[in-house]
Amino acid sequence: MNWIYALSGLGAGIAVTVVIYFVFLKVVGSKSLNVAAKRVEDAEREAERYLREARVTAKSDVLKIKEEFENEMKERRREIQSSEKRLTQKEENLDRKMDSYEAKMKFVEKKDHEADLLREKLEKKEEELKNAIARQVTELERITELDHESAKNLLLEKLRGEVENECGLLVRDIVEESRQKAERESQQLIVEAIQRYAGDCTYERTTATIPLPGDEMKGRIIGREGRNIRALEAVTGVSILIDDTPEAVVISCFDPIRKEVARRLLEKLIADGRIHPTRIEELIKKIRKEIDEEVFEAGEKAVLDTGLQGVPKQLISLLGRLKFRFSFSQNVLMHSIETASFMGTIAAELGLDERKARRIGLFHDIGKAVDHEVEGTHASIGADILRKYGENKDVINAVAAHHEEVEGTSVYAFLANACDALSASRPGARSETTELYLKRLEQLESIANDFEGVESCFALQAGREVRVVVQPEKISEAKAQLLSRDICNRIEKEMNYPGQIKVTIIRETRAVEYAK
Repeated sequence: MNWIYALSGLGAGIAVTVVIYFVFLKVVGSKSLNVAAKRVEDAEREAERYLREARVTAKSDVLKIKEEFENEMKERRREIQSSEKRLTQKEENLDRKMDSYEAKMKFVEKKDHEADLLREKLEKKEEELKNAIARQVTELERITELDHESAKNLLLEKLRGEVENECGLLVRDIVEESRQKAERESQQLIVEAIQRYAGDCTYERTTATIPLPGDEMKGRIIGREGRNIRALEAVTGVSILIDDTPEAVVISCFDPIRKEVARRLLEKLIADGRIHPTRIEELIKKIRKEIDEEVFEAGEKAVLDTGLQGVPKQLISLLGRLKFRFSFSQNVLMHSIETASFMGTIAAELGLDERKARRIGLFHDIGKAVDHEVEGTHASIGADILRKYGENKDVINAVAAHHEEVEGTSVYAFLANACDALSASRPGARSETTELYLKRLEQLESIANDFEGVESCFALQAGREVRVVVQPEKISEAKAQLLSRDICNRIEKEMNYPGQIKVTIIRETRAVEYAK
C-alpha cells in the first residue's frame, strides 16, 4: 500500500492509481486469480515506471519554478537597489538645496540689516537736507525780500516765457518745413489736375430775362384780362414778372427745368407773334419733349466725357437736369464734370481707382437735380438716389460725406471733399454778392483784431489774405508764429469761405531820432 500512498501524494501519480484500481477490479472479475495476480504485478511495474517518470518530471518542474523564483527575486532586488539609489540621490540634492537656501536666507537677512542701516542713514540725511533747504529758503527770502510763493511764481513766469519762446521757434520751424513740403507736392498735383481740365467759367443766372421787340409785346403777353399770362404761368409753373423795365420780361422759378421751358416757350411765342392759350398748349408739349431729349443728351455727354460705363438711364437723366442748375453762378453739371476730372487725375497720381474716383466726382452733386422736390440736403438726397440704383458703397459714402454731413469711410470721401472745393474755389469759378463779400472781409478783420497785441489788420486780395500788424513790445518773434496759428484756427472755425486765406503777421521795430 505504500506505493499507492506515494502515488496519491503526487499529482502525476493520481492517474496511475486510478488505472491500477480499475485493472485490479477487472482482474478480480476474471476467470483466473493467477492471471489477475500477474496483471497486478504488471500493473505495479507499470505504476513504478510512471512514478519514476512523475518524480523526474516533478523534480524538473520544481527546479524550473525555483530558478524562475530566484530570477524574479534578483530582478526585484535590483529594482529595490535602484530605487534606493535614486532616493539617496534625491536626499542628497535636497540636502544641498536646503544648504543653499539657508545660505541665501542668511545673505538676505544680512542685506536686509544693511538696508535698514542705510535707510536710517538716508532718513537722517534727508532730515538734515530739509533743514538746510529751509535755512537757505529763509536766507533767500531775507536777501530778496520775497516770500516762498512770490519766488515760485517769479520762477514759473520766467520758465513759461522761455518755454513759449522755444515752443514758438519750434512750431515755426516745423510749420515752415511742413508748409514748404506740402506746397511743393500739392502745387504739383493740383496744377497738373487743373491743366488737364480747361472748363469755361460761368456767370450768375438767378432769373431768366427775355428781350422783347417792343413794349407793345408786353400787352400781348398779358392778353385780354390777363388770360395769356395766366395760361403761361399755369402750364409752366413759373412766375412771369412784367414791370417798368423797357422791352424785357423776367421769368422767376426755383425749378431750373421749368424756368428753361418757360424761357423757350416765351421766345417762340414772341418770334411767332401768335400768343393765345391754344397756341401755348400746343408749344408746351413740343418744348417739354425737346427739353427731355436735351437733358438726356447732356447727361449722356457728361458720362461719355468722364469715361464712365454702366450708368443707368435714370441717373443719366438726373445728370442732364444739372445743366440748367447753377450754384453761386457756377453751372452744376460743368462743376460735376470738372470735379470728376480733378478726382480722376489725383486718384491716378495717388494709385487709387481712377474710374471710381471719376464716378464719385460726377455724381457728388446729383442730389441738386431734385433737392427742390425732396426734403434734405443735396448730399443725403444724392446718396439715397445712388443707393436706390445699386451704386458701390464707397461711391454712396463719398457723395454723402463730401460736405462732412456724415463720416467718410474711405479715402475717396476726403478726395471728393477736396476736389469739390478745388473746382468751386479756382479763380472765376464762382461769384458772390457784394453784400456777402463785404461781410466776409469785415468778419476777417474783426477776428484778427480780437487778439491781444494786434495794432491793426487789413484784408487784402479779395479776402484771400489778411495782414496783421502787431506791437513788437508785446508780441515776440516766437509768439508771432503762435498768433498766426491761433488766428487761422479761429478763421477755420467761424467763417465759411472758398479756397484758403493767408495770415501774415508783421512785427516791426523802428528806432527814430532827430538831428538838431
